[in-house]
Amino acid sequence: MTTPQGTRHADGGGSRGMFRTKTVEQSIQDTEEPEHALKKSLSALDLTVFGVGVIIGTGIFVLTGKIAKETAGPAVALAFVVAGLVCALAALCYAEFASTVPVAGSAYTFAYASLGELPAWIIGWDLILEMALGCAVVAVGWSGYVRSLMDTAGLHLPDVLTGTHDGKFGFDILACLLVLLLTGILIAGMKLSSRVSAVVVALKVSVVLIVIIVGAFFITGSNYDPFIPPSQAVEAGNDITSPLIQLLFGWAPTNFGVMGIFTAAAVVFFAFIGFDIVATAAEETRNPQRDVPRGILGSLLICTLLYVLVSIVVTGMQKYTELSTDAPLADAFKSVGHPFWAGLISFGAAVGLTTVCLILLMGQTRVFFAMSRDGLLPKPFSAVHPRFGTPYRSTILLGVIVAVVAGFTSIDELAELVNIGTLFAFVVVAIGVVILRKRRPDLPRSFRTPLVPLVPILSVAASLWLMLNLPAETWLRFGIWMVLGVVIYFAYGRRHSRLGKHMPPRTPTVD
Repeated sequence: MTTPQGTRHADGGGSRGMFRTKTVEQSIQDTEEPEHALKKSLSALDLTVFGVGVIIGTGIFVLTGKIAKETAGPAVALAFVVAGLVCALAALCYAEFASTVPVAGSAYTFAYASLGELPAWIIGWDLILEMALGCAVVAVGWSGYVRSLMDTAGLHLPDVLTGTHDGKFGFDILACLLVLLLTGILIAGMKLSSRVSAVVVALKVSVVLIVIIVGAFFITGSNYDPFIPPSQAVEAGNDITSPLIQLLFGWAPTNFGVMGIFTAAAVVFFAFIGFDIVATAAEETRNPQRDVPRGILGSLLICTLLYVLVSIVVTGMQKYTELSTDAPLADAFKSVGHPFWAGLISFGAAVGLTTVCLILLMGQTRVFFAMSRDGLLPKPFSAVHPRFGTPYRSTILLGVIVAVVAGFTSIDELAELVNIGTLFAFVVVAIGVVILRKRRPDLPRSFRTPLVPLVPILSVAASLWLMLNLPAETWLRFGIWMVLGVVIYFAYGRRHSRLGKHMPPRTPTVD
């Protein structure tokens, strides 16, 4: 049924509360409340910069050579194309939703409009974990790059301030300070955040272009032979650290050969994670119906092109069997006698990670803010700063938590939780597009996902396939986090939901 507030509810017993949906009109109306209104200051260029800034991270500087050496050879370029196509399926679904529901929260808000309150809570809870861990992991990686540069300059931090390593307790002071600094930038306003991102992204992309242009002069054609190396079978694992698909079906991956390209695509896919965060800034965009799809698809296209070109250059500069797995781009330049370019690449990698942290933290705070505004999390965290127009309370809370996590934890083993969380969000958004098309065909859609339901179905299938390639222990940790989220929803969120308070009393039925 439909209430005067324009809110559609599911019928029947307990599901009537758990699967009540919030209409697009109500979601947009909530953004106009003065105490909860975010400042609109972003353009399509700003969103594209955010997308490129969060996608281009350690993946392009490290993953390219590692996967070429271990899994695909020079055909790693084709693996990036395959992974880019998988991301494009999800991006098309995100673009429709973000232009139709231009509200902070990304997949959480989309799920609330299509699947209902409990699924929305679950995906919101998932996104908070994904982005918090992602930001912390990247901050720790950034700290490692900076310490390496400091060591080169003769500056050394005490071991106790470099984090927990080899069982020895410590605090990573650099990672903590980075997150706190970025928290302050986010509080000061989205426009400032976008300007900082623009400067850093310009520097980062310049370094990538240097790799492509300068490296092209050192390509040796024989390094591409064979472009697709002969396939090598890999023995399937049988413990909790093995991919779930191996434990369920005994399927073993193949390195190299044609199938090795797809095995590599499942790995390099994670170098693309982040374009979906553009959708979290929809509410702060001046013309979201036009600019959000441009930002999502534009950043994905740019990064796919850069990934492919870099992989072609690096495998042409050095035989794939000789590439290093720690810093393949820098070491490739060292192998041809140019250590200066190698140092520049390492510097670009360190600087570039700052935007990854900034944008992950931004996305997380917007999801938390949207859930608070809906009453599913404590209401004070949906307050907007009277001067800066940013959700400062949720930003401070999450910034401090992530800073502490980054400082005290190595969390390398938790990094894959970021991947499974992202893929789960892709599945939810793709399903949501199909459901909302059926339930609300009347909604104005400035961008429409083509070939519905084929494209969403392919997106779901591709995402589930990649999820199955993650270790079983990652699924176990993810399940524990989801169960904890459901408990919190029933203990707090369901009773405080603004949508639930607007529901009329249920009329008893007479048999």
